[in-house]
Amino acid sequence: MSKVRVASFSISLDGFGAGPRQDLQNPLGVRGLELHDWLFKTEVFQNMHGRSQGGRVQINPEGIDNKIAAQAFENVGAWILGRNMFGPVRGPWTTTTTGESWKGWWGDIPPYHTPVFVLTHHARVPLAMQGGTTFHFVTDGLESALKKAKEAAAGKDVRIGGGVSVIRQYLLAGHIDEMHLAMSPVFLGEGEHLFSGINFHQLGFRSVEAIAGENATHVLMKKE
Repeated sequence: MSKVRVASFSISLDGFGAGPRQDLQNPLGVRGLELHDWLFKTEVFQNMHGRSQGGRVQINPEGIDNKIAAQAFENVGAWILGRNMFGPVRGPWTTTTTGESWKGWWGDIPPYHTPVFVLTHHARVPLAMQGGTTFHFVTDGLESALKKAKEAAAGKDVRIGGGVSVIRQYLLAGHIDEMHLAMSPVFLGEGEHLFSGINFHQLGFRSVEAIAGENATHVLMKKE
C-alpha cells in the first residue's frame, strides 16, 4: 500500500530542522549543514552526488546510517518540496536575479529520479533534468500538490522532502502516514522548529522504533 512519508529528515536535539537565515551561502540556514553530518558520511550520499569514496570523508558502506539512508529512497514514486528546498529564489521567477535559470542545488542530475512537485506562489513551466527528475511547480496549494504526486507515483510512496514548514503543513492536515527522523547530536538553538505547537499524540502518531546509528539516532513514527 502506498504511503505519504517523511524519511531521513535530520533534526537537532532541540528540535530544529534547519538553521536561521537561509540564503545562497547557507541553503539549510546558518549551521544547518551540521544536521546532516551523519548523511554526508554515508556511501548513499557520496554516490548520489557523484563524489568519490576517497577524499576527506570517511564512509562506512556497511553501517547503520548508510542502510537507513538507502531505505529512505525505496519505493518512492514522487516527491514534494517547498520552494526553499528547491532554491533561494524569491518572488516571480522571471523578475529575480537568478530567475528561471535556477535549476536547484543539485547540478544537472538531481538525486530524486522521479517527478518532484515544488510548492510555490509563482508559476513556472516544468523543468526536466537528467536522470529522470522533472520539477513541477504547483501554485494551488498542498492538497493539489499531493494529488498530483500520488497520481505520478502510480502506487508507490510519496516522500515529503521538506523543508520544515511543508512537513508541518502536511502533518497538521493529517496527510503523513509515517515519519523517520534522524536526530543529530547537535544543538542549534535557533532556526525552524519541527515540533513547536504540534501534538503528535493527538495526530495519532506513535514511536515504533529507535535505532542508534554511527552518527545519528533514527526514530520511526507511524500513524495508528
